[in-house]
Amino acid sequence: MNTTISERYHRQVILPKFGEKGQQKLLWSKVLVIGAGGLGYPALQYLAAAGIGHIGIVDDDIVSLSDLHRQILYTVNDIGLSKAVKAAAILQDRNPEIKVVAYPERLTSKNALAIINDYEIVIDATDNFASRYMINDACVLLDRPLIYGAVSQYEGQVAVFNYRKSETDEKVNYRDLFPQPPGENEILNCAGAGVLGVLTGIIGTMQANEVIKLVTGIGEPLINRLLTYNGLNNQIYELNLRARPGTHLLIPVSKEDFKTTDYISLCRGQWQNEIDHAFFDKLLISGNINIIDVREMNESPAIDEFPNYRIPFDNLQENLSAIQADTVVTICQSGKRSLQAAKQLAAIFGTSKSVYSLRGGLLEWKKQHAKQSV
Repeated sequence: MNTTISERYHRQVILPKFGEKGQQKLLWSKVLVIGAGGLGYPALQYLAAAGIGHIGIVDDDIVSLSDLHRQILYTVNDIGLSKAVKAAAILQDRNPEIKVVAYPERLTSKNALAIINDYEIVIDATDNFASRYMINDACVLLDRPLIYGAVSQYEGQVAVFNYRKSETDEKVNYRDLFPQPPGENEILNCAGAGVLGVLTGIIGTMQANEVIKLVTGIGEPLINRLLTYNGLNNQIYELNLRARPGTHLLIPVSKEDFKTTDYISLCRGQWQNEIDHAFFDKLLISGNINIIDVREMNESPAIDEFPNYRIPFDNLQENLSAIQADTVVTICQSGKRSLQAAKQLAAIFGTSKSVYSLRGGLLEWKKQHAKQSV
């Protein structure tokens, strides 16, 4: 390590368990930050200052006046300029020893895999659900650690997804926390709900801290843990996370399928736990599933293609003990009653079970399978 670089990073190099080896690991690392706004700007500044050797910045947005109360990397003179390009220029000027690359474009399912593939760790600093699910799925397909962060009003969250310390540990991803996107307008983003400016700095800095811990091996990263911080009372609490049964089936099975997935459409609709016949067939193969036929006892046609329980909709509450599997699919003639039943069961079981309703019902499923057999 040359003298100039050694002097720049001296205060962290002298840290116990860090040293020149830790600094060299940072200089060799490649980190992608998706979003150069409220969360991205503090993460970027500290990653560049710490000596991350190669930083990528993805953002298609431009600087606006309403950004400046929390995105203090920019000034009024930057209004109208590309956030990614401006941020890259500032960071490169502050630390000429590293490489900063700007991607002034929207991350989509068409380009996400190609961009993310060039980096070792990804920071999600976005503010919408379509991007979060897309980034998560891409990181799972490419086997990249994902540093998640989110803020709303006075609270923020941080977690490390898709990473394990040893071969025996399980990998948890964002879908294990939130299997399906919320309905359109069900949860407001920062533009609609508001956010305390300083909160984005706190959470974004925490994300940068998680990157440094992963790269250097110091401390205890938030692997499979969700940290929530309340800016009003400084309360912090953690939630241990586990892989949820069946959620891996929600992720595209191949890179080709990923590229054709419309993540914006996935975040629209009233209740996202309706599944189509193709996904239902995947669940049948996966096992550990209870299929609940909520039709009345005298309704036909009968179901003889797969095991199921016939529990009429009005009798669900008194027959909950029959539902033992981790994954539950409700089914009826057309999908209407099963949707209501699934909502009820989801409210009862919470995160302990994955609950779905078969869209279109039994009749549509039989129709699709009849076509396939022709």
